[in-house]
Amino acid sequence: MYRLRPMTEPAKRPRRVRHALLSVRDLLATAGPFALLALLLLVGAYWLLNPTPPRHMVLATGVERGAYAEFGARYAKLLAAEGIEVELRATQGAVENLALLRDPRSGVDAAFVQGGADQAGRDDDARDLASLGSLFYEPVWLFYREDAARRLLKQPELTSLAQLARWRVEAGTDGSGTRQLLQLLLEANEVKLDALTLLADATTPAVMGFLDGRSDAIAFVSAPESLMVQMLLRTPGVRLFDFAQAEAYARRFAFLSAVTLPRGIVDLARDQPPHDVHMIAPTALLVAREGTHPALLQLLVQAAAQVHGGAGWFHRKGEFPNTRNTAIPLSPEADRFYKSGLPWLQRYLPFWLANLVERMAVVLISIVAVLIPLSRVLPPLYAFRIRSRVFRWYGQLRALEEAIGKRPSHELRADLDSIEARVERVHIPLSYADELYALRSHIDMVRGRLPADSAAAERNEGRG
Repeated sequence: MYRLRPMTEPAKRPRRVRHALLSVRDLLATAGPFALLALLLLVGAYWLLNPTPPRHMVLATGVERGAYAEFGARYAKLLAAEGIEVELRATQGAVENLALLRDPRSGVDAAFVQGGADQAGRDDDARDLASLGSLFYEPVWLFYREDAARRLLKQPELTSLAQLARWRVEAGTDGSGTRQLLQLLLEANEVKLDALTLLADATTPAVMGFLDGRSDAIAFVSAPESLMVQMLLRTPGVRLFDFAQAEAYARRFAFLSAVTLPRGIVDLARDQPPHDVHMIAPTALLVAREGTHPALLQLLVQAAAQVHGGAGWFHRKGEFPNTRNTAIPLSPEADRFYKSGLPWLQRYLPFWLANLVERMAVVLISIVAVLIPLSRVLPPLYAFRIRSRVFRWYGQLRALEEAIGKRPSHELRADLDSIEARVERVHIPLSYADELYALRSHIDMVRGRLPADSAAAERNEGRG
């Protein structure tokens, strides 16, 4: 008796691999369009939102060796840790920085700006800028020579700006906020600008000329971190002007604040200065061009908090940066930072990943909301694709059954054998194997309905 031998393991393996590959192919063919749609939506959202910041930016600072330049170097170091290259562009000061921000061809993304530097009334242009907050007090440093005071005033001290008539004063270059602010203060003191000589040398030549006696006084609007300010505070024979009317200046000009240089803050051991000095100070701002990438603005605000968050000569720890004293509209990114602090995801994830997730989250939720209803169509489509391999043979089987009695039996039998042979080469997943076995049983049922071939029947009778 003939017995079927079990299929050997090597023979089983190719069949299993073939079935697995076919199942994967069917799955890909069914889910492929769905996955492609999801990918296109994701790529489109990424392209529209552009969540990753540019890898290069330009920050306009100020004169070399000034406070803006010193702070700019710190910003560049902090942003370099996040993969952002910061190009520092030296300028003549706040007025030039504002002009660069308003010029779309300058390439400047952000800049340090002195509060009150834009007193020419350009509110329309201000709408193209975004403030990232106030950074620090930027006092007006008016240094004068004692010998000049004795020569011109017949006394060792300068006590009023009105006394500057006939003086030679280094007031900064035309692009600086110092010159503009000093002219405003002189006008408030009813000093005609032609009554004194305002020099316009660059910072280093101006300081050298002042020390050599070519000028009587020199003015800065700068943070105390400026190297020139630090040097002049310790130079013998040079005095710092005391703004005794500091509160009056602050009440008259909204962008100014009355601050105090505490006794001994410069040098405790030598008690410099020997008494409190009243000063007036605009507030330095960090300003960005409108349209600068939001993630870049966020990094700049975070850098500002690290650089300016400590205690200083004129403020306590945590007082800066803040949203006060800024006439330029505050950036939404900066406003969110000052209200909520560091974004939650950035406390646990690298900046680039947290920023990507945060900016794509709303879009991803929207995409998922669209794709979930569409995903319900996938199982029926997959089932239809698999069953169609079996069901399409029923059409031929039915046509053959309807031809019984109309065509010769041997032709119908040959067609039926051909259908059966091709059905044997159909491969479907095991979960749908019942459909295939049902088809084979139906083929056998139709074969049983075929009448015996007449020639074959006569030969069988003759043998009998």
